[in-house]
Amino acid sequence: MNTKKVVSNVVRYFVYALVILFFAWAIKNQYFDYMFSQSKTFLLLLKQHLQLVFVSSILALIVAVPAGILITRKQFRRAEWIVSNTVNFGQTIPSLAVLALMISILGIGFKTAIFALFIYSLLPIYRNTVAGIDSIDENLIDAARGMGMKPYQILFRIELPNAAYSILAGIRTAVVLNIGTAALAYVVGGGGLGVWIFTGIQLFDNGYLISGAIPVTILAILVDLLLRLVERIVVPKGTKQTLEM
Repeated sequence: MNTKKVVSNVVRYFVYALVILFFAWAIKNQYFDYMFSQSKTFLLLLKQHLQLVFVSSILALIVAVPAGILITRKQFRRAEWIVSNTVNFGQTIPSLAVLALMISILGIGFKTAIFALFIYSLLPIYRNTVAGIDSIDENLIDAARGMGMKPYQILFRIELPNAAYSILAGIRTAVVLNIGTAALAYVVGGGGLGVWIFTGIQLFDNGYLISGAIPVTILAILVDLLLRLVERIVVPKGTKQTLEM
């Protein structure tokens, strides 16, 4: 295990420890009373939050992975600079600004929040798809061609399996990013746990604030762990070790 990986693990588990301590502090101070006394509302907001994350992430996956594959084909290489910089520019725009722009186009509601989250989560998946495919040794591709493989066979048997670790890492990043950003959906009437977070801020009520913020944090951690487990199962061990070197 290299130094970068060790540092990453230490930082991640340190953050997990802080969250657990904060969670214990919140329980001790009875800040979760709102969650239990208004359990139906909490479950509704949680459902809305999960819908926002799931739908926007699936849409980003459907668009970003094929776009990353296409841009790595020789006939589309010239467009890589334009597409990559356009996606990068979209990522630099603050999430609130994206939401404000979507309001002016689509109005207020669930669809507006979905579209804004979709735009904001394109970059990690697209960038990692391109990086994963570009990292494959050209000699491996040439060997596949020499064996008589057609382009689509090379893509599905050589490129995508070898790029799977990078692509899945991009998906994980996008989904976890969406879980946090989805809290802002409240601003455009999209619902979600952000309703309690912003209510707590407006009323200076720690109960509402923490009852919304802690579930979002725990959800992000659980999804991150789940997707890391998926990576371990799906990605061949040898491929993963090679990419981490």
